[in-house]
Amino acid sequence: MNENRSTAFFLLIVLSVIWGTSFILIKKGLAVFNPVELAAIRISVAGLVLLPLAWVKRKEVQLPEYKNFLFVGLIGIFVPAFLFGVAQTRLDSSLAGALNSLSPVWALIIGAFFFKQRFRGYVILGIIISFAGAMLLSLSRGSGFNVELNPYAYLIVLACAMYGANVNFIKFNIPHHGSVTITSMAVAVVFPLGLVILFGFSDFITKLQTVPGAWMALGYLTILAVMSTAVANLLFNKLIKIQSPVFAASVTYIMPLVSVTWGVLDGEVLQAIHVAAMTLILGGVYLANRK
Repeated sequence: MNENRSTAFFLLIVLSVIWGTSFILIKKGLAVFNPVELAAIRISVAGLVLLPLAWVKRKEVQLPEYKNFLFVGLIGIFVPAFLFGVAQTRLDSSLAGALNSLSPVWALIIGAFFFKQRFRGYVILGIIISFAGAMLLSLSRGSGFNVELNPYAYLIVLACAMYGANVNFIKFNIPHHGSVTITSMAVAVVFPLGLVILFGFSDFITKLQTVPGAWMALGYLTILAVMSTAVANLLFNKLIKIQSPVFAASVTYIMPLVSVTWGVLDGEVLQAIHVAAMTLILGGVYLANRK
């Protein structure tokens, strides 16, 4: 048990660094590619990396189980990739990383309502505080406070809800498969969709041939796909197997520190309202998860 706990905390730190860096990589990719192209590149590259593993692991999977892997692939990888791409066209990478901290709150809510997990004493208060922080962030536009809601912030809230559903679904509906099987098969089943969108419904090839900096942007997105989509999901699903869904989703405690650091280094301005909102979100997440 102690060994599992040490491994879990190690995975938590590594995942925080990898996923915390993903927001600045998305920002760099969006300098050339639109959100649809970005998500399709991310899924296609991750699919190419994980396809050999999926081919090996396919023998462990029964035909009726493919619907489970399709569900995980769609709500845990495919749809969030598009949501984050669109959201970061109007949100700084540091703020996107902070909003992503809502994932463990959604893991609690969905676990309670759909997987019969119990709420603890301070959970409801923590949830209210976290969503108050998210609302505050949605009223900021990078330069400070704005009375008009930024709807792009809610795309990340929706992605977090999908992540919360995903961790619970994996924990309680696919308990008998290992992390390598889950990740490789989930990516493999959405991989063809990524390829169809990339080569059939985008200007990906044209941009590579004509737009300055396109190859550099592709390099950033390749790192994003390999590390944040392929490697990180392998590690994350391993974490889910040895710890609770809420503990696994708590990777978002450290992620904002990483994403904010990258954002500030890239010239993004962090206002007092942003710090206050991030504090509310993380404080609420802590309160909801305290023993």
